[in-house]
Amino acid sequence: MSTIEVTSPFDGKVVGTVPFTTVEGVQKAIDTAYERYLDVDNWIPKYKRVEILENLMKIMSSQVEELTILCASEGGKPYMDSKVEVLRAINGVKIAIEQIGLQEGHEIAMGHTPTSTNRIAYTMKEPIGVVVSISAFNHPLNLAIHQVIPALAVGCPVIIRPATQTPMSAVRLVELLKEAGLPEGWAQAVVCDRAGGELLVTSPKTAFFSFIGSGPVGWYLNSKASAGTRSALEHGGVAPVIVEPDADIESMIPDLVKGGFYHAGQVCVSVQRIFVHESIANTVASKITEKASKLVVGNQLDPKTEVGPLINHNEVNRVEEWVNDAVARGGKILTGGKRISDSCYEPTVIFNPSDDAIISQKEIFGPVVVVYPYKTLDEAIKRANQLDVSFQAAVFTKNIDTALKTVKRLNATAVMVNDHTAFRVDWMPFGGAKTSGLGLGGIPDTMAEMQNQKMMVIKSPVL
Repeated sequence: MSTIEVTSPFDGKVVGTVPFTTVEGVQKAIDTAYERYLDVDNWIPKYKRVEILENLMKIMSSQVEELTILCASEGGKPYMDSKVEVLRAINGVKIAIEQIGLQEGHEIAMGHTPTSTNRIAYTMKEPIGVVVSISAFNHPLNLAIHQVIPALAVGCPVIIRPATQTPMSAVRLVELLKEAGLPEGWAQAVVCDRAGGELLVTSPKTAFFSFIGSGPVGWYLNSKASAGTRSALEHGGVAPVIVEPDADIESMIPDLVKGGFYHAGQVCVSVQRIFVHESIANTVASKITEKASKLVVGNQLDPKTEVGPLINHNEVNRVEEWVNDAVARGGKILTGGKRISDSCYEPTVIFNPSDDAIISQKEIFGPVVVVYPYKTLDEAIKRANQLDVSFQAAVFTKNIDTALKTVKRLNATAVMVNDHTAFRVDWMPFGGAKTSGLGLGGIPDTMAEMQNQKMMVIKSPVL
């Protein structure tokens, strides 16, 4: 079996190797998972799933440091944030365990019409079938948790295809599941090329596929899925924030800086477009600039690093091009605006580029935030809504009527009031609309998506 080398985004050093799966190997994985699903008599019972996941939590909790270094090494997220990711992943398993006992059907009323007399009916939940998860690079362990653990929790065999840039965390998760007692074939990790990934989605044996990544790829795969295959797509947004004149500026600035520069901005709901009332725009921009300019950039394994590298050198080149385009279209660089190295880019704040600048229209996925002054709230909402994306947004204000109006009018699937756009806990619904995605993530919602409802109707003369 051939292998691929995984390298650090910071310095290109090899940090590990993983097996590479051919198209033939991918087909074998699909066949294995499908066999497990068809063997109804040997489905893993709920109590056993709980036991396996509890074992997984114990194992992961004993390896927090090792998992932190693994995530940080391959993904480039700073050590301090990678440790948070690992702890969050462990809690994600706990959430799934808690949700297993909440998966239930209900009684369907009968007897209130002549044709429904002498009958009793109930619904129940069953696993949908083989789940395929295609993952992204930016949260290599926690995304794997969100795409693998809900499937196992509801009784589905699952195959994960991690990003080839960050495959080690997902491969390790599958190894830990086996160590926790998961029978062979119920969770598989395949590191493969695009042809293998497309086969996973298009196979008629796949019942559900979860995709996290770029919009064009996600929508393409969705169009190729076999008839009846259910899907959940999570793409990016160009997260808007609206700051009203009465906002608490001092408490807001740390949130905006964290939301904008966390993981070098490589987050699908990262703060990007900040619309600030013209009366305070310069003040807010200045305070964001002051804090952003002090962020420590460098090797993700250094505990002091706050902003690590971008995932590859091409991304640094692209961010540089977009920033230069913003300057050419009227934007003023308040801090940053330059590459530090082939792998790192300065935390950058840009003031008021035109609305036709690339950075005003597309997700930067880099350490850049943009501040735009506005005159009226209606103008800010209109500009925030002018793109074809719809994901998380935010508004900062002390006025409840302003907050409610903005929440109602913003084209977003979630609006944070007095918090940054990247806020998330793993039990809340999470997902985009329009070009930003399809369906809902969050562990409880994902578990619901991965099940079918079956109804049983019993006819009896004694009823």
